[in-house]
Amino acid sequence: QVVVPEEVFFTVAAAGILENLLVLVAVVRNKNLHLPMYFFICSLAISDMLGSLYKTLENIFIILCKMGYLTPRGDFEKKLDDAMDSMFILSLLGSIFSLLAIAADRYVTIFYALRYHNIMTQRRALLILAIIWTFCAGSSIAIALFSHEAATVIPFTILFPLMMVFILCLYVHMFLLARSHAKKIASLPTSTAHQRANMKGAITLTIFLGVFLFCWAPFVLHILLARFCPHNPYCACYMSIFHVNGTLIMCNAIIDPMIFAFRSPELRSTFKKMLCC
Repeated sequence: QVVVPEEVFFTVAAAGILENLLVLVAVVRNKNLHLPMYFFICSLAISDMLGSLYKTLENIFIILCKMGYLTPRGDFEKKLDDAMDSMFILSLLGSIFSLLAIAADRYVTIFYALRYHNIMTQRRALLILAIIWTFCAGSSIAIALFSHEAATVIPFTILFPLMMVFILCLYVHMFLLARSHAKKIASLPTSTAHQRANMKGAITLTIFLGVFLFCWAPFVLHILLARFCPHNPYCACYMSIFHVNGTLIMCNAIIDPMIFAFRSPELRSTFKKMLCC
């Protein structure tokens, strides 16, 4: 087993939780940030916090088991393990659907700029988030309770790549249409500048999606291997880096605000006011 030092593990988890908590507080305090885009960013921040919290609790659970305070096969420990599994699935599904909402919001911003405020209202954005988190909470509880059933595990493992493919297709479609649109309005300087700004935002989101895949895919692969080939020597070799894959999830919680939230001038200004009182 490749073991990550506990000091590193808890430091990364705490940094991820604090960064995303700072984003949530900034959006709540600044009324200028009460916009659909920032609501979706807050949804993603909550998902990242849940991921870091899950790995922190799991690590504490393992430490207590090693010290003899908990027994791995007790009834209380089993319920605790199910609760932590539910939190992990909630974090994963929440991140995927928040990414999807952000991608859709960016799509509307680029191609329906004049109608954006009529299409994506505050009320509609909050309704979308309520539906997302209700579905994610119900799914996480069901999957955690019946994860031993192959019929439940297979749809969960299929959902992750399907959602990622859908988001990637949306981005490809976005870039192709934006490129075609940019050629048609090349003679209009202001429109070109506006299009360039939107494309810059789309590129940022694409980088963000790549980071998400890089940080989450190894852990999802670990779940698949643990379910379908736990005794294969090659699978066992990969599963030996379980702690590294868990640390990658928490690194994602640190990177997300840097890529997304901290690039916003309005958020940076709010952070400065908060930190400098």
